[in-house]
Parts: sequence; structure tokens; C-alpha cells
Amino acid sequence: MNRSRRWSATAGTILALATLSVGAVPARKQIFVGEVGDAMCGNKHMEGTAAECTRTCVSKGSKFALVVGDKVYVLDTSDKAALAVLDKQAGKQAAVTGTLNGDTIEVSSVTAK
Repeated sequence: MNRSRRWSATAGTILALATLSVGAVPARKQIFVGEVGDAMCGNKHMEGTAAECTRTCVSKGSKFALVVGDKVYVLDTSDKAALAVLDKQAGKQAAVTGTLNGDTIEVSSVTAK
């Protein structure tokens, strides 16, 4: 193989590895502050108060969500302590620490605001 072909192959390999390494950057945790709701109703509750509606929808299988302005983030957690705080803060403000993945926050912790 001549030098120019070897160089092209080497450059292509380097470019491919660089592209893969950029995609492997881990997501960082952020803090989101908003109102605790549910993924089904978002910020338009259909049953009673925001707290009542949120608890009803979650008991029927909807996930907790965090409403920040017009944006609704689905909260993904199975941590019992975080779920207890979310239930207590239903319809109220909370700070959620977690990693954003699309419209879903992978929850690390939740605190009342």
C-alpha cells in the first residue's frame, strides 16, 4: 500500500474514533425546579386540585412529572424516598436533581421548594 492510501486509512480511523469518543461523553446531572404533576395531565389537571389529580393519575399508572413553564418532564425513578417526596409535593414546587434524556429526567434526588 502506498503512503497516500495508508494516510487516508489512518485518517479515516482517527476520525471514526474521534466521533465515537464524542458520543461517549456522559450526561451530567442538573437541577430542575418546577411543579410536581403527572405525565398524563401535565399542567392541565382534569380532576380536582393539582395535588388530587396528580395522585389519582399516578395511582392509575401515570408517572410523576415536573412542570417547568410550558415544558413537562417525565420523572423516571423507582427510589422510594424520591417517590415519597414527589407524592408529598404533588401540586407544589420541588427541585429535582437528575440527568435529562429527551423529555425524561432520570431522578437522583428530590427536595421540597
